[in-house]
Amino acid sequence: MGASSVETTSFVSARAVPQMADCEAVMAGVEQREGTDYPVLVLNLKGFERAKAAGARSIAVMAVPSVTFARKNNNCTPAETVERAATVAAAANAAGMRVRGYVSCALGCPFEGAMEPAAVADLAEGLQAAGCHEVCLADTIGTGTPGSMRALLLEVLPRVPPDQLAVHCHDTYGQALANIYEALQHGVSVIDSSVAGLGGCPFAGPGASGNVATEDVVYMLDGLGIESGVSFEQAVDAGEFIVQALGRHNSSRAAVAFQRRGRPSGSAAASRPGGRLPGESWKQAADELSEPPAEAPPRRLFPYGPLSSVRGDAV
Repeated sequence: MGASSVETTSFVSARAVPQMADCEAVMAGVEQREGTDYPVLVLNLKGFERAKAAGARSIAVMAVPSVTFARKNNNCTPAETVERAATVAAAANAAGMRVRGYVSCALGCPFEGAMEPAAVADLAEGLQAAGCHEVCLADTIGTGTPGSMRALLLEVLPRVPPDQLAVHCHDTYGQALANIYEALQHGVSVIDSSVAGLGGCPFAGPGASGNVATEDVVYMLDGLGIESGVSFEQAVDAGEFIVQALGRHNSSRAAVAFQRRGRPSGSAAASRPGGRLPGESWKQAADELSEPPAEAPPRRLFPYGPLSSVRGDAV
């Protein structure tokens, strides 16, 4: 089945974020598969119009609880981030486009420290009221812990139901998987991730890492018996391909271990026939993995339903 949603690019100022200067070219180069969502991040109406002209069918908007981060990342106040998001969401909904809302720095800000859960809940509720079909709580700098994630969810869930929430956990302090596990216990079943743990926010400050690695998330979910629809081996192959192309370090511990040793024997997430062997090229494995396994027992998310996973890394 693969990922149900892949965030493709960001239509933001090339002067502020030079890495996104080629967003139109990226959109033009993506072959969009039926049944897969390809949202793009936009921060204002100008970005929305660019995204719409480039063929985007789904967008993501952002609100920020931190005064300093909102000024540096969005050039406005926290209240204005919600107002801008609402304006863009209204235009997108009128055009028949899906809208996702991020609350960036939901668990911590590089300039102001920990965020008040009530302030984050206000923004999450505001995004939902603005017409966002889903609100994603983003630990942009990766300082959250299961304790702070629990406190945040206890504040947000009475105002936004779990089937309209997602989590986006960076792994700066090695807490991303634990935070995701905590969110699962509260009924959240949409998880953002990026292959090889690539990405990151240019305004997150020194030392902030990228989003949690897709490979690590899928390995954990497989071990829990939770169906994500994403093949661990194919995620490893995708991560290997991109880090080789970029000359980057692979931040997925599960992928690196698998490349060296393969699946541990007796694992609940045992490797299926056709999985890539250590030392085998990603291309050879991708060819072999194009055929689904003959018998793959369904795994369901306890007790909340199927899980949707894998988006890009923008906040």
